[in-house]
Amino acid sequence: MFHIMGDIMMRELRRLAVPVLAIPRPVKRGFVLALDASLCVLSVWLAFYLRLGAFVPLSGASVWPVLASVVLALPIFITSGLYRAIFRYSGLPAMVAVARAMLLYGFVFAGIFTFYGVQDVPRTVGLIQPLLLLVFVGASRAAARVWLGGLYHQHLRKAAMPQALIYGAGSAGRQLASAMANSPEMRVVGYFDDDDRLHGHVLNGLPIHNPADLAEILVEAPISDVLLALPSVSPKRRNEILDALKSHKIAVRTLPGLSDIATGKVSLSDVRDLDIDDLLGREPVMPNHLLLSKNNFNKVVLVTGAGGSIGSELCRQILVVGPEKLLLVDLSEFALYAIHQELEARLAGEKTILVPLLASAQDEDRMREIMSTWHPDTVYHAAAYKHVPLVEHNPTEGIKNNVMGTLCTAQAAAENGVADFVLISTDKAVRPTNIMGASKRLAEMALQALAAAQPGTKFSMVRFGNVLGSSGSVVPKFRQQIRDGGPITLTHPEITRYFMTIPEAAQLVIQAGAMAKGGEVFVLDMGESVKIINLARRMVELSGLTVRDEQHPNGDIEIEITGLRPGEKLYEELLIGDNPKPTSHPRIMKAHEDFMAWADLESKLRTLELALSVNDVGVIRALIVQLVSGYTPSDEIVDWVHMEQEAEADRLVLGNRY
Repeated sequence: MFHIMGDIMMRELRRLAVPVLAIPRPVKRGFVLALDASLCVLSVWLAFYLRLGAFVPLSGASVWPVLASVVLALPIFITSGLYRAIFRYSGLPAMVAVARAMLLYGFVFAGIFTFYGVQDVPRTVGLIQPLLLLVFVGASRAAARVWLGGLYHQHLRKAAMPQALIYGAGSAGRQLASAMANSPEMRVVGYFDDDDRLHGHVLNGLPIHNPADLAEILVEAPISDVLLALPSVSPKRRNEILDALKSHKIAVRTLPGLSDIATGKVSLSDVRDLDIDDLLGREPVMPNHLLLSKNNFNKVVLVTGAGGSIGSELCRQILVVGPEKLLLVDLSEFALYAIHQELEARLAGEKTILVPLLASAQDEDRMREIMSTWHPDTVYHAAAYKHVPLVEHNPTEGIKNNVMGTLCTAQAAAENGVADFVLISTDKAVRPTNIMGASKRLAEMALQALAAAQPGTKFSMVRFGNVLGSSGSVVPKFRQQIRDGGPITLTHPEITRYFMTIPEAAQLVIQAGAMAKGGEVFVLDMGESVKIINLARRMVELSGLTVRDEQHPNGDIEIEITGLRPGEKLYEELLIGDNPKPTSHPRIMKAHEDFMAWADLESKLRTLELALSVNDVGVIRALIVQLVSGYTPSDEIVDWVHMEQEAEADRLVLGNRY
């Protein structure tokens, strides 16, 4: 009972502490002066009681100690600094200051009433009263520290924290403000909202502002961040808001979409930096669940490259559908372990069996062994080398993995009755200027030829551009460079790329594969291409910084042009021809791409394989040019091994000459 009452009392005291701290400093000082004067009176009265054993009225001669105490104590306390910082100055330094002031006060007060003496005032009062006053003043400072000190320091810390405004006074905004009430990272000081009926009102103690007043608000308060709590707003409206905010030096962060906060709870950890998908403004298209399930529900599914960016997301999407078995194939032990552990945690009692398999797609025996053991119904082939500069410098390994690995896996699938085989391709396969793109186009051609020659397995390819968040993606690279203070490195000011989120790409791959009849090259609608320099500028501006250039020499982040890398294109394309056909899905098109018959292609691939086995880069390049229509390689061969061998040969020639 007493414990409950004590808790209630403490809560009430803490509640009262907030308005007390809000009182102006002069008023607080006046209050403490009055308190100390009252303690002087109380201590004199109690000193008489302790000396005489009875309470006496403070009149006649007993008035003199009261007047002397007040007249002496307050000036001494003021000059000793006891009123400079009332609530924070209450630790050990405060006790030392109180003791020093009371020592001086005690000498003077005792000198008057004990050593000199005043008629009708007991001499012991001159000794007892300073001791009592020391206890009372010290106790008052200690009580202030207990009651107000922690809250005061909390207010100081909050005042020093970055200030933020939440854009959106709806449910998500209110929950975010509540979650951030005790955040050590930043302090919410108000809301923005587009609803003019809310402007000027107060929500849970925080004002709601008109977004048009941001410039005036920034003059009055040091706002560093705007947090977008608009999970249901359209991409078009989000872009309009971002355009309005980017001219101000404030960082913009956002909450995830409604699907990610469907639990109804929002926390500070949900707030994230803006990604390119927040900037592109693509309207989402809901997936067709019949297509997602067609080749996966209650079936044995195999994913190669299961630990990679696309492969791992394919596994996540497939697992939701409910396959009987999901075979995870990857050459990287760590990547395979990571995705297997993640998917195991997601199973939560589901009946799907996960099988992690270490294997190279180029290993014919291993791939045949896997296919003949589990007889998968569907194969998604995502294993590939995809980094353009790396493959350009290591062309033999790139072709072995991307072409021969695809062919090996596809033939093993056909031999073991796989119903559907889907190749993850790339926009770089269209009129390629690099080995990576050319190898992916040759892999497409091999599957097109196999589809015509072996109709038992439905081979299809899905071609798309860059995915956000993949290894080597430009967005995390730019973000890290902005954090490091720049510069942002860009290969060319005119370079453009298509972008898509990894989950959207994976869902569309699965749906495209479900529509295959055999031999199709599906092309995903990537929306409008993005000029990378504009993306870089927008990321800088929405981080609360400015770009340093000729017009703004004092900007924060410089954009440095480094020059195109070997094999890099300014523009990417999705179609070789201009005759795409629509499908039942608005984001999936079907391309008509010419290919070579398997009888002709097979012999050329065997010749290519021989050249690969001895790393004859010149012959390899000539064969790729012959096989892949539109492939225009750079003039120089930049294979590291080839260049070193050429340099060594030159050194030997020079050595023999001299």
